Amino acid sequence: MSTAQLDQPIRDALDRGGKIDITTIGRKTGQPHRIEIVFHNVGGRLYISGMPGFKRSYIANLLADPHFTFHLKGPVNADLAATARVITDDAERREVLPHIARIWKRDDIDVMIESSPLFEVTIDGPAG
Repeated sequence: MSTAQLDQPIRDALDRGGKIDITTIGRKTGQPHRIEIVFHNVGGRLYISGMPGFKRSYIANLLADPHFTFHLKGPVNADLAATARVITDDAERREVLPHIARIWKRDDIDVMIESSPLFEVTIDGPAG
């Protein structure tokens, strides 16, 4: 689905980036797992990353099943079906993470490239 098929307030929220929740399905339990996280719009593409330094269960969950729910919250509330593409390629990580590092005012880009979680989000449509 193209984000153009979503209503304007949702498209505007996706353009801005910010705090959201995501719900993944536990790879071992099969149960929903919801966390708060920040997403970024970099060049019209949606990314989710995190601080470097430790493994995240949500990445393992997304590797097992890339489908998740992207929960906009705040001025615009919407539950969107989404698909994750976990980014492990070093060249692609070097392309995306400097944008996120700038937003976070971090200067340890090599550490981020080595150990920050990173995935691209494709919005599939309203969650049903």
